[in-house]
Amino acid sequence: MDRRSILKAFSISGFVALGSGSVMRQLLLGEQQKAIVTADPSQIPVAANAPKVPEKLVEIVEEHAAASDYLEVSAPQKLEQQVADLKAEIEAAENDPHVKDYMQKIRYFEGVFEDDFFVSEQEFKLIQSTLKHLGRVQRTIGHGNFNLINFDQMIKYGRNFSQVGEFTKTELDFLEQLFFVDAGKYGFYGEKVLPGLTDKIPSRELVKVPKTGHYLFKGKSLKLYDTLRKDVGEDIFLTSGIRSTVKQMYLFLSKAVQAEGNMSKASRSLAPPGYSYHAVGDFDVGKVGYGYKNFTEDFAQSDVYKRLQDLGYINIRYTNDNRFGVRYEPWHIQVV
Repeated sequence: MDRRSILKAFSISGFVALGSGSVMRQLLLGEQQKAIVTADPSQIPVAANAPKVPEKLVEIVEEHAAASDYLEVSAPQKLEQQVADLKAEIEAAENDPHVKDYMQKIRYFEGVFEDDFFVSEQEFKLIQSTLKHLGRVQRTIGHGNFNLINFDQMIKYGRNFSQVGEFTKTELDFLEQLFFVDAGKYGFYGEKVLPGLTDKIPSRELVKVPKTGHYLFKGKSLKLYDTLRKDVGEDIFLTSGIRSTVKQMYLFLSKAVQAEGNMSKASRSLAPPGYSYHAVGDFDVGKVGYGYKNFTEDFAQSDVYKRLQDLGYINIRYTNDNRFGVRYEPWHIQVV
């Protein structure tokens, strides 16, 4: 499957939905006139002397949630034709075999597909042994600290603690390769947000969130989480905050082991190391007492999630029709 084909089809079809459920498309009417089309036709502000927005256009926008493109019209009489053309493009994109294949994979993320990428038997054994080694680091320094350590610190812990043991060159080379591989090889289409393997998370920019064992960045992330606690209530809590490259390696390799070496299947559930927005500000939330269901689609049926949607200012990073190649994650709050 071709990444460029997928992204092109998605930009036409408008599959990308805003996490808050809001719908917006900009409609340019001439050089200066503008109208904003929202899911609620009664809320459409119309520029002076602008022609009435056809109901058909509103229906299309409602049906397709959001789109990255916009309609340009040089004269009001061309609007209906452009709407018809847009709808035809949308229908064509939805029938594109690349899009159908892509959507099947993220909706049935636990499945195994013909073009999934598997590691060799030898590499799988290396994944298992490296994962155990990382696990010894985590047990030695604690889960909270393990969320923050960088690659160089991981190496030092291996050298300085006998219960951890020094990382071998084979393990280090493998982890380096894992970090620098193009994740598109697995079918993951997100951008790389951490360019450096040994990048550090500055401690002065962090705050440990009480009773969670997790950290958030000061500023935008912490402010948003505090606002959610006030607006949603005390039954919402932080389930995952900042994750360093090392923590993401550990989580991703855990998924790879569960997937029996199917790296594509692993990447449909978790961003590969270097690609996780948890490293730059995003965080996960859950409902108190909901247990493992906080990390399943069941969370979308909880009262906490419904209150999040009602707020109107929350975006979910991985919607059920996202461009990243990742399963639906209603718990993942987009910050950056």
